[in-house]
Amino acid sequence: MTGRILDGKATAQAVREDVAARVARLVEAGVQPGLTVVLVGEDPASQVYVRNKDRAATAAGFRVDTLRLPADTPQADLLAHVERLNADDAVHGILVQLPLPGGLDADQVVRALDPRKDVDGLHPENVAALVTGSEGLVPCTPAGCIEVLDRHDIPLEGRHVVVVGRSMLVGKPLAQLALARNATVTICHSRTTDLADHCRRADVLVAAVGRAKLVQGDWVREGATVLDVGINRGDDGKLVGDVDLEAARERAAWITPVPGGIGPMTIAMLLANTATAAARQAGVSEGEEAAARR
Repeated sequence: MTGRILDGKATAQAVREDVAARVARLVEAGVQPGLTVVLVGEDPASQVYVRNKDRAATAAGFRVDTLRLPADTPQADLLAHVERLNADDAVHGILVQLPLPGGLDADQVVRALDPRKDVDGLHPENVAALVTGSEGLVPCTPAGCIEVLDRHDIPLEGRHVVVVGRSMLVGKPLAQLALARNATVTICHSRTTDLADHCRRADVLVAAVGRAKLVQGDWVREGATVLDVGINRGDDGKLVGDVDLEAARERAAWITPVPGGIGPMTIAMLLANTATAAARQAGVSEGEEAAARR
């Protein structure tokens, strides 16, 4: 068996096209969805991420602003900027690019966001909504994982999902999303004993720990679906995932590559979250929002 590639680039493009249609519908209704990205400091990776987000959001029809602040911005000043954006009705989504420079409290900044505008889905109210099944905004990378599965007709109901990683960004929210789809979920982490054995029991295996090629080919159950969320630099400088791709393909039915797998989905789902936030804040009904997707 050679696992088929789940093409994140193509899937993300389809999502972005759907979002563009939703944005056009909102604009017709007199709502110009607005996204503001807050970038503190000059971290090279963050600069690239923000530039890509700006381009994608602009292409989808959003009004996009980037607030660039120096690395030595005091915490109080950063919080004041967040409060100003919270109060601005033209801003429907706020994304504070993480990680923040040393000396800044990211948790406090996230808690200061209006949860309705928290398009990263990290505010405690959005976390609680995910756990309770209430209306909220879902973290982008886990939402992207589910979207990839949905668009390739890979079901979760009744299946065993093993998530390797327990971060608030990916592991924990993805487990909640899988539970909501009636999957049986196991969360593993750095202190899990017999990690390979747990992985071999997975119908759907998600690797999200940030360790290059941690998941070996023989850790993958025959016919499993493998989602590789990790992004690491190999010894040769090239990007590699948390899964040994070529070895895992010998056993998996479906697998995401790195790069070109889950990564592009993160930005696509950020756009989807922003469109949803704009619709909700403008009082657009779910029926109208759904019509924009057709």
